[in-house]
Amino acid sequence: MRVLLLGTDTPLGQALVDYQETLGRHEGNFLSRSACRWKSERQAKKVVTRAKCDIVVDVRIEAAGDGGDPIQELDLKRCHWVAKACQRNKIPYLYISSSRVFSGQLERPYSEDDLPDNEETVGQLLANAEQLVSDSCERHLILRLGPIFSYEGTNLITQMLGPMLQGGSLVLDNNLRGCPVAAQDGARVVSALLDQLSTGMQPWGIFHYGSSDTSTYYEFAEALLAAASQFSEFTASAVQLEREPDGLVPLNRALECGKIRSTFAIKQVPWRSAVADIVKQYYARQ
Repeated sequence: MRVLLLGTDTPLGQALVDYQETLGRHEGNFLSRSACRWKSERQAKKVVTRAKCDIVVDVRIEAAGDGGDPIQELDLKRCHWVAKACQRNKIPYLYISSSRVFSGQLERPYSEDDLPDNEETVGQLLANAEQLVSDSCERHLILRLGPIFSYEGTNLITQMLGPMLQGGSLVLDNNLRGCPVAAQDGARVVSALLDQLSTGMQPWGIFHYGSSDTSTYYEFAEALLAAASQFSEFTASAVQLEREPDGLVPLNRALECGKIRSTFAIKQVPWRSAVADIVKQYYARQ
């Protein structure tokens, strides 16, 4: 299957490129975020049409949400343009979204049937992008992921290790619980979807995937620091991880992943198993 991947310069995008090059199952046409900064619908339509692809995979908006980059209305328009181009060319649109569409106020994991309820600007923009995709392309598959972490790009690992290496302290949320996803694991999941879609499956709609074990930012940083202490002079006692003041309302952005398991036989894996290897790769690149 020929894949047009939008956002190769993101943590998940780069992991997907590496994963596909290793497996060699699908032919790829790869575009960075800068190459996708179209100013008109005509430009986006031309890119999708000329790619002559069997599916478009878009990881751009998820990366902006996780990395803290501002999401603009123009970014949503570009997703809309791609969705309409996919509809015209009768090809599927695999759009990667985020658990940040949810407020976290539910005590249980969020299912695909739960409506996005995050009133923060980022959450609303992410939800609006999903709506544009679903309204404009019949053959759409929206995959919501937990926060992506990797050894490169802007994400949980790089945002936490930077201050740690400078000897500072981190003040981290210990009330928001979610399911972080290693970029390589996210690439495994997306690749499994591509494999099965290439057989003619048509399971359009929304799917969730997150790691099998939940974590707060504070707990994630503790595991990260334990792995990083093998490569830096600091120890776990040298850098203090300070919890935010008690009294914060507990929030939960864990995702219910039964649908993706029953439809695609994709099983969840724990995020902790990936941390040590990713930290090692991070230091190797310094």
